[in-house]
Amino acid sequence: MRLRPHHLLCTQSYSGKGYDAAFVKNMNELTALLRSDTPVSIEIVFGTDDLCEHCPNMVKKNVCKDNDKVNAYDAKVKEYFHIKEKTCIYQDITREIREKMTPDILEDICGNCGWYPVSACKKTLCRAVR
Repeated sequence: MRLRPHHLLCTQSYSGKGYDAAFVKNMNELTALLRSDTPVSIEIVFGTDDLCEHCPNMVKKNVCKDNDKVNAYDAKVKEYFHIKEKTCIYQDITREIREKMTPDILEDICGNCGWYPVSACKKTLCRAVR
């Protein structure tokens, strides 16, 4: 499975809402796999990924309708958590992110995301808020 940096956050806090039925179906399937107890190997990519493939905002490969905004999310996740393009175990990298995440970091990364107020982002990603 391929995931872009900010989707390492989205997949942890996703709560069943989405852009359309195709997106939600894909997101439900992928997050169920990622949230299982079985380690899942992922490839971190700096561009469109397996979640983007079913997003109505994807214009073409590596181009989103909100490209600047999406790339800014990725850049901040890369910077805060030293993310590199590589293959790794999803459960390991997301655990490392949760250990380092603070409410201020999360607000800086995701504060202008439309899903931020309606998803479980703070509760799921910030140890200090749990």
